[in-house]
Amino acid sequence: MTMFLQALATALPPDVFTQAECWEIVRNSPVLQRLSRRTQLILRAILKGDSGVRTRRFAVPEIEGVFDLTADQLNAAFRTAAPRLAGRALSSALAQAGISVDEIDALLVCTCTGYLCPGVSSYVAEQLGLRTDVFLQDLVGLGCGAAIPTLRAAQAVLAANPEAVVACIAVEICSAAFYLDDDPGVIISACLFSDGAAATIWRGTPGPGGWGCHSFDTLHLPADRDRLRFEQRDGKLRNLLDPAVPQLAAAAVSRLLAGARTKAARPIQQIIAHPGGRDVINALEAALPEYPLGASRRILREFGNMSSPSVLFALAEALANGQPDASGDWWLVSFGAGFSAHACRFGVA
Repeated sequence: MTMFLQALATALPPDVFTQAECWEIVRNSPVLQRLSRRTQLILRAILKGDSGVRTRRFAVPEIEGVFDLTADQLNAAFRTAAPRLAGRALSSALAQAGISVDEIDALLVCTCTGYLCPGVSSYVAEQLGLRTDVFLQDLVGLGCGAAIPTLRAAQAVLAANPEAVVACIAVEICSAAFYLDDDPGVIISACLFSDGAAATIWRGTPGPGGWGCHSFDTLHLPADRDRLRFEQRDGKLRNLLDPAVPQLAAAAVSRLLAGARTKAARPIQQIIAHPGGRDVINALEAALPEYPLGASRRILREFGNMSSPSVLFALAEALANGQPDASGDWWLVSFGAGFSAHACRFGVA
């Protein structure tokens, strides 16, 4: 089944920081003195060098003290910031599509940078005034790759009810999961991740452009789970990031793409990938040289790695510079914790 895009909108925190400004925040933080000299040099080299990231945005207030916040304070920041940012993205998507909030039949939200029960969807539903009978679903634990599985869940809702209007939101407050110690993967994570939200609205009938998603695929590699996942230390989220992740991502994406090419006659014109980091994009382009990832690079440069929303930001960036046509499809792909990778075709049905 093809589901059709009605709108795609993004939202960002207002506070923008260059990587050099991020270095000054760390340099002036008491946490720096708790790190080894080697770690301090790694931090400085990434934040003052060419990491592929120019600016990042953070929603946690008074970001200068983020590394000294308690687990309770970080979770409180997530509880405030995630629904607010998600609601802004969905409000923009509704306005773009000319759809009233009363028309939404289902709201699906994915996130991994904080935990709420009830989930973020409950807060967004209250904030925007959704009907009390709207189907709410929160997807957690999928990491950076979560946006595409969330779209696949939306496809299932529409398959059961083709007349429905389904909204999806990917929202991450990565600044609520910042953690520093002497592990190089933890350090790299703190230097690349940032905050953002992206909302999409879907129907069973074509919207502007006639673009739709279909042909979803997923790949799980649990043997590599510990190479990329969150763990908890003192109640705080701590990101584990193995140096092999760029090669893992490239191999997983190549495997998914090979399968996708055998399942459909139309060629893949362009790949829209989650921009995990400079080394990840380099590894993907080396494995798939016929598909330059310009949109992904631009999103990484201007916004950092926002985790799950990033692939939708890259899609919005690509659509601003061109559009798929009936001769072929775009291919969306994301990857992350699990280790897992997810993909779908996007184009004119």
